[in-house]
Amino acid sequence: MKKRAPSIPAAPVIQVIGRVFALIDVLAAREDTVSLKEISEKTGLNPSTAHRILNDLAIGRFIDRPEAGSYRLGMRLLELGNLVKSRLNVHDAALAPMRELYKIIQQPVNLAVRQGDEIVYIERAFSERSGMQVVRAIGARAPLHLTSTGKLFLSADEPQRVRSYATRTGLAGHTRNSITQLPILERELAKARLQRTARDNEELELGVRCIAAGIYDDQGKLVAGLSISAPADRLDESWLPKLQTTANEISSALGFQPASAPN
Repeated sequence: MKKRAPSIPAAPVIQVIGRVFALIDVLAAREDTVSLKEISEKTGLNPSTAHRILNDLAIGRFIDRPEAGSYRLGMRLLELGNLVKSRLNVHDAALAPMRELYKIIQQPVNLAVRQGDEIVYIERAFSERSGMQVVRAIGARAPLHLTSTGKLFLSADEPQRVRSYATRTGLAGHTRNSITQLPILERELAKARLQRTARDNEELELGVRCIAAGIYDDQGKLVAGLSISAPADRLDESWLPKLQTTANEISSALGFQPASAPN
């Protein structure tokens, strides 16, 4: 029997989070700036308390302070909102094709996006009744250089950005198959760039192999990766054309035209 997801409380259990929500709601209700006095009155917060929270939010660009004592919502919220929108669009376009691909290959199909130096799995298609499977949990993260989808994103980067990534992360490995040397990674990325597909050969987890194809938006930008994960001895090369076809279908739903693909 499946466990029920824990219920979400109606209000934040941490007081300061509730105060942040209240402040943002007040600012969201107005198109122009709002004074500290009005914010304090509408939230019931002491002006000094409201000022401290607003100051911290301004540091993170969640709040703008065009002049002393007045506030409005910041551009960081717009950036995050656009990010969420793009991912939701990818998710919506991908869900049905992912399920169809799963019916054909009977192995888990994963949808992942890039977030900084990692990929984040945002959807999967699999069956709980099937036998041995490799299932990536939604919300799970993994380093770019150790995953098939992550390599796709790195292959879309300029060489200097790849070198910067290698410096930041140290190309730490998880298994004996992990790529931990920059020249080897660069060769792998060149292959992925040419084929528009990438592989994980037991680099993240021993006994698990993955293949991935890219999903592109109407601007030809790589926005997600579609991958198949399977026990190493069960990965079938005949799945690759089916994976590419499915990724192309999702890309088309996002408005992608082959002519808009990056060189």
